Amino acid sequence: MDTLPGEFEKQARKRGYTKIAGIDEAGRGPLAGPVVAAAAILPQQFSLPHLDDSKRLSPKRREQLFDAIYDQAVSIGIGMVDPAEIDRINILQASLLSMRIAVNNLKPVPDFLLVDGTFPIRSRIPQLAIKHGDSRSPSIAAASIIAKVTRDRLMGFYDQEFPEFGFCRNKGYGTEEHRTAIRTFGCCTIHRKSFRGVREYTEDLNNHRPLFP
Repeated sequence: MDTLPGEFEKQARKRGYTKIAGIDEAGRGPLAGPVVAAAAILPQQFSLPHLDDSKRLSPKRREQLFDAIYDQAVSIGIGMVDPAEIDRINILQASLLSMRIAVNNLKPVPDFLLVDGTFPIRSRIPQLAIKHGDSRSPSIAAASIIAKVTRDRLMGFYDQEFPEFGFCRNKGYGTEEHRTAIRTFGCCTIHRKSFRGVREYTEDLNNHRPLFP
């Protein structure tokens, strides 16, 4: 049995839609790193036991489901918006942009969207925004897991570039360890300079090596 009932998907299918994509993002709150979105089209029949909102799953369970979702999904799209763009357009707009990019990377093109949250994305495709959708829709839950694991793995890469900030542990979130590192070392190029807790230390940004030489 799947954890989530899929009522939103069932209602969309009753209306004649067949390629239903769930969309979610990860990384709105951190002080560093991109915001990452995923869009997932699941088949009408799938077997993903324990599928749920990524925040309610252990890292081990998320990794297991990540592989299973990729094995069974009709299509998965990823969208990312980097810290500089987050600073330029704000985190809400960056989150919506990342979700739109994820949808645009789906093949086949979906005919209906289930979007986590209360804001629709800019798209001509019919859509429904669902508050707490990642705990109410299996398609959105699958997208939330793909987005979370993708972003966590990316932060592990950044940890190798900037080991002083402990990104493998904090994933860019404002833990005490991370905030202490910012106070000690200043900011690196993947910090969000518009965020409180970072902008106070941006004068040290040029003292750190770039992410890409």
